[in-house]
Amino acid sequence: MLGLKLPTDPRWVNIVEKNIEEILTDHAFCEQKATSTAISLIVSFPEYTELVQEMTALVKEEISHFKMVHDKIIERGWVLGRDRRDDYVIELLKFFPKGGSRTTQLVHRLLYAALIEARSCERFRLLSETLKDKELAAFYKNLMVSEANHYTMFLGFARQYGEKKEVDTKWQQLLEYEAKIMSDLGKKETVHG
Repeated sequence: MLGLKLPTDPRWVNIVEKNIEEILTDHAFCEQKATSTAISLIVSFPEYTELVQEMTALVKEEISHFKMVHDKIIERGWVLGRDRRDDYVIELLKFFPKGGSRTTQLVHRLLYAALIEARSCERFRLLSETLKDKELAAFYKNLMVSEANHYTMFLGFARQYGEKKEVDTKWQQLLEYEAKIMSDLGKKETVHG
């Protein structure tokens, strides 16, 4: 369903289980960045009323997810660590050239967002199915559904605002590029790395 070309190696969960504190901190910042992305889309493209409406709802949802993850950190007696460099997103953002029309820029940002949500969904599914910590596994199962909805929403908007055939071609190319990035990642206790 997600269309990802390279699934996460299931052994990634073993890395995560050795440092739950690290994955929760990274996850909290992923939720904060998702909130910021939705706000940025509102600020950059205010004339797209339907997008603004959906991004407003997404801001509320993503910040509530941040709070949920932050609460998990506190429950375990930890504090939120500092934000980490996200090599996955840094590499992903190199795919599309800078510039182009406003519509092209919007479509590219929507495709990036869709892919990040798709990979998060895939990772959360893996965590929900294989974490030994059953309470945390259930937590990730609930979040997995949200990520899938976000993925389809962003991809749907890209197809709505761009030329569908061109968007679908770019999407497939981005998926291939992402698979190459993922072949070098998956060795850290981060949501995407």
